[in-house]
Amino acid sequence: MNQSSLNRWLTQVFGMLLGIGIAIWILRGFGILTFLPGGIIWLFILGAIAVAMINFAQRTWWRF
Repeated sequence: MNQSSLNRWLTQVFGMLLGIGIAIWILRGFGILTFLPGGIIWLFILGAIAVAMINFAQRTWWRF
């Protein structure tokens, strides 16, 4: 896997995790997904932040 495809993959994973987290948060706020605990939302959002940090580090330090 070269650097460009890894960056693209990490960016897609970041977008998916953040999108799912925000969608669950909104649907839970509307009362549709009230059975999901708040920890699930935090897992998606913190996972997205972790992937973004890895993506930044990989893009900044080419030896990573």
